Amino acid sequence: MEGSQQSSKEMTAVKEDNFDITLRLMDLSDIDDFMVWATDDKVSQFCTWKTCTSKEEALTCMINSVIPHPWMRAICLKNRAIGYIMLTAFEGNDACRCEVGYVLASKYWGKGIATRALKMVASTAFRERTHLERLDAWADADNLGSHRVLVKAGFQKEGVLRKYMLIKGKPRDMVVFSLLSTDPQINQL
Repeated sequence: MEGSQQSSKEMTAVKEDNFDITLRLMDLSDIDDFMVWATDDKVSQFCTWKTCTSKEEALTCMINSVIPHPWMRAICLKNRAIGYIMLTAFEGNDACRCEVGYVLASKYWGKGIATRALKMVASTAFRERTHLERLDAWADADNLGSHRVLVKAGFQKEGVLRKYMLIKGKPRDMVVFSLLSTDPQINQL
């Protein structure tokens, strides 16, 4: 995705449920917006990262994890970051797939924003990475909101991996979802 000028830095706004959604690179000027979701236990409960408890912790997270990530974008309304979405590429025998993850401030849940951002990223990923066959997404078995986002974005549930990942120190069941480059809905994204 790094090769495309617009999609690697900012994606075109898309109107969905009266929201103009854009995706762009995050930077340190987003710290106050970042803190809205990074300090919210409701948001982080199903994430591998711990809830930030201070601005210093949030800044450290941004400097060490967010900004250096090869493909992480802020999900924005009116250029204000209300969450993020990221792609993690694989190499070698797994080069045909990427993993997608996302976080959204809780006050924006249930409004179609995460679904729209996911569709935007999926469309861009398959268009720009011609070798890409599959997008993977993993959601905690109890994170039903994320399950709905993935299904609405065209992903298919593949199965449950029992006690697959540690979240907040506890083994959790994870549900695997995928979207393939050959899925019919790809042409509609």
